Amino acid sequence: MKKLLMTPKSHILFLLFLFSIDAFSQVEEVNPPDYIKTITFKGSTNESQLPILRLGEKLQLEFDALNGNEDDFYYTIEYFNFDWTPTILARPEYLDGFDNQRIRNYENSFNTYQIYSHYKLTIPNESTKRLKISGNYLLSVFDNYGELVFSRKFMVYESLANVGVSIKRSRDVTFVKEKQTVDIIIASNNLQFNNPEKTVKTLLIQNNNLNNTISDLKPMYTLGNQLIYKYGNEASFWGGNEYLYFENKDIRGANSGIRSIELKDLYHNYLYANIIRTTRPYTYNPDINGNFLVTALDAENPDIEADYAWVHFSLLSDKLPDYLSVHIYGNFNNYAIDESTKMIYDDMDQIYRNQMLLKQGFYNYKYVVYDDNTGLVDEGAISGNFYETENDYKVLVYYRDLGARFDRIIGLGGANSVNISN
Repeated sequence: MKKLLMTPKSHILFLLFLFSIDAFSQVEEVNPPDYIKTITFKGSTNESQLPILRLGEKLQLEFDALNGNEDDFYYTIEYFNFDWTPTILARPEYLDGFDNQRIRNYENSFNTYQIYSHYKLTIPNESTKRLKISGNYLLSVFDNYGELVFSRKFMVYESLANVGVSIKRSRDVTFVKEKQTVDIIIASNNLQFNNPEKTVKTLLIQNNNLNNTISDLKPMYTLGNQLIYKYGNEASFWGGNEYLYFENKDIRGANSGIRSIELKDLYHNYLYANIIRTTRPYTYNPDINGNFLVTALDAENPDIEADYAWVHFSLLSDKLPDYLSVHIYGNFNNYAIDESTKMIYDDMDQIYRNQMLLKQGFYNYKYVVYDDNTGLVDEGAISGNFYETENDYKVLVYYRDLGARFDRIIGLGGANSVNISN
């Protein structure tokens, strides 16, 4: 076999090609290994798993390591463009202080069957003093060997523009019973929008799930310094259905959604079997839009006193074709689709089953269908889609003025579909 010989010129061109691929590639979040559980990530006033914080507010990350080794973990912070491609900014341009520091604040679990260490990182801190600019950020956590353990995205915004958001029923009669449309009006007394079709970008997020977004809509109309977005299908989301839920704050007794309890090496919580809701009428059932909350009865500090339990999920259904798989979906694992969330079909009982190790608390979840051929997730295949569903929407407005080097987030708006109108 002949070896491929590269001249100095071709070698340089090859390196430039690799660099160009890396420079324009979008960063993706990395989900943690099995021994890392219960990642909570929030701003000072945002209880969501997707922190969207005002410039100057604090950021807090917490997680558990279940291996009992009291490992050392380190964190880095990186800045990205609107489309999550790497920035040309140097670190001192967006970060005051240092990252790549050890997470020093941790405690070991107390009086639990499952031993774990609970880690907590707050920014700003003594090393990382502040984030200088608004925009997209990625926080990454590494182990003592420099291996990436997991990463999470967050956004920082400035209040330089007013973002009005309203939720309407679909303007397409085909989906009027299934979809919700987001209308936006952006106005600013602080900025003069120059060439807004190129300088202004938008990101619409449903229920704080970055897997379910609509990005980069252009303004349909401009009235003075107002940008108006009144799209049809381009700004429409599937309505989905209210999340299912369970609560196991009392790990020894049956709570909401739990059928029975068993103690083996750890507690096992068996949930009531769920059914397919696609063909059933919509029923309002208050939820927290996919989120979760760690809580434990008679615990002064649930962070280290809440125990872990094996939670058993089951779904009554006919078996789907082999290229389709059913997964448990929720904010408790950052809406990940992997082997740990996959339901296994029991042919004898005609039911899908799975079990997950989860910390005591209140959890929202739903079942979704993943298509191996297309890589797409269908949130409504089992739950159904209804325009009446209560969903939370956020709209981020990015602005890069002519000649600027980065994408600022100049405004944040939000609305809830509970007030949906025609």
